[in-house]
Formats: sequence, structure tokens, C-alpha cells
Amino acid sequence: MPESHSPSPQTTAVGQNLAAVLFADISGSTTLYETLGDALAKQLIDECLRDMRAATERHGGRVVKTIGDELMCVFPDADRVAFAASEMQQAVMDLPLVSGVRRAIRVGFHVGPVIEAEGDVFGDTVNTAARMAGLAKGQQIYTTLAAVQLMSPLVRSMTRRIASLAVRGKGEEIEVCEVLWQASDDLTMATASMIQVPVAEATLELVHGAKRMVLDAENVRAVIGRDASCHMVLADRKASRVHARIERRRDKYVLVDQSTNGTFVDFEHESEIELRREELILRGAGKIYFGHGMAESDEEFVEFRLLS
Repeated sequence: MPESHSPSPQTTAVGQNLAAVLFADISGSTTLYETLGDALAKQLIDECLRDMRAATERHGGRVVKTIGDELMCVFPDADRVAFAASEMQQAVMDLPLVSGVRRAIRVGFHVGPVIEAEGDVFGDTVNTAARMAGLAKGQQIYTTLAAVQLMSPLVRSMTRRIASLAVRGKGEEIEVCEVLWQASDDLTMATASMIQVPVAEATLELVHGAKRMVLDAENVRAVIGRDASCHMVLADRKASRVHARIERRRDKYVLVDQSTNGTFVDFEHESEIELRREELILRGAGKIYFGHGMAESDEEFVEFRLLS
């Protein structure tokens, strides 16, 4: 984090009973053990935890405890926890593949009053942060609207609302937001370890059978589905009539699922990601499946490749 960064004036330190609480765990750790064996899986998980601890310390946080493959951390304010969460994601994504396996983490945090005793932290804020981590998927950071409202304007602009969701243990629905750690030029400059975003001249190539389409600064949108009016028309009956769209936002290409059965993205050399009324920034190259994952059927898909 830059030396000039200061905590949000709306937040105070842990000792004053207001803190940012973060949970982060390795997504699919059980599969790692089953696929790679205990010794290698533990080594890979330990490397993730090492980088997550380092990100915590660099942004003024403290690791409260490690619970298996999960870290619980506290930070002085909402900005620092957002920076740390983003750096954690980037650090884990940068780790090398082992036996074709890419590691991923899911992160959740919340800001609010806590009780601190004997080095541990307790209270409803802790429970809410844990719920946010539970809702997130691999490579995602979820938080609450209440936490977002405590961020500085720059950091707040790097978030988006997901939905009002019923959270176990809560009487009312909570407004859930996502931190777009891969989406921001400004946030990239604010912390050097953030992801390198595509250059402004980048184009996205889409291929579906014999159909080829290129998105760029002038051709900014592709609609995909079974309806004949779509740019790319699908035959699979599990696909919705207007299943998904890909749109250019500044210099990024965002896949938006708007289907009944979900959209599945297979990045090269990575685990498949499932979208359910969610968005995902496309990077590198891969395949998109509609209504089911690759394991169920690989007959119809849209290939994508980011070109510079």
C-alpha cells in the first residue's frame, strides 16, 4: 500500500471496537488433497497462506488465527482490508500451476463493532464477515454495502452491488457487494501488486462454430442465446433464449450471465467458473459453455481470446 494512504476518517482502530474483519480460504482444498495427495496439497495450501499473511501485514492488518486452510484477519479500516483482499487474490493467482492445477481463494469481509479479548475478535461483525466469505466463489471478494459505504471514493468505485441476500443468522436481508479486484486501472496504480489489466487497444475474439466476431472500441457488445436475434445463436436447449452478453467497459470485456441454467467459463489451465446472474471479466483465452459445464457436454461452446 502506498505510504500516502491513510485510513478512512469514518473508521477507527480495533481497540476502539470498530474493525474490518476478513476471512479468506482456499477454494477446493478438498479436491487438492484428493488429486495431489496430502503432502503436495499441504505444500500448495501453505504457500497460499504465506502470501495471504504477507498481504495482511503489508496493509496494516493482523492475522488473528488460522483455521485449517482459512485465515481470519483484522484491519483498521475498510480501505486497507479491500487493498489486502485484492493483493491476496493477485498473489494466489500468480502462483505457478502444479500438475495442471491453479489455486484460488475466496474472500469475504465486513466492517463494524467487535469485541477483542486475548488476541481474538468476537461479535456480529465477525459472523457477517464469515458469511460473506461463504457466499464468495474462487477468485471473488464479497463484502457488505455497509462496509463499502465506509471506503474512500476511489476504493468504493471499484465495487459493485450483487443483490440483497438472506444470510443465515440474520433477520433481514443484507446488501452484498463484490470488490472488482481485476477491473480497476486506478486501483492497479494504488497498489503495485494488483493485476495487470489489458491495454486500451485490446480486442476480444469470439468464435462459435463457423461464426467469428471481434469486439473492440467500436463494436462493444455481443449477445449470445437461442433466439435468432442474438449475435451468436446457440442450439443447446439448456441455453436460454437470451443467455448471456459480453460487453466492453473501458478496456475490459465483461461476461454477464442472464440465464436460467447458468454460464460456465473454462479459462486455459484453470478450474471452471460457474456464473449465476453474475459478471466476470474475461482474460487470456478459454471457452464459455451455456446451461451446463464442460464435463456434461463439450459439443457447443464459444471460444474467446483477448488480443492486443
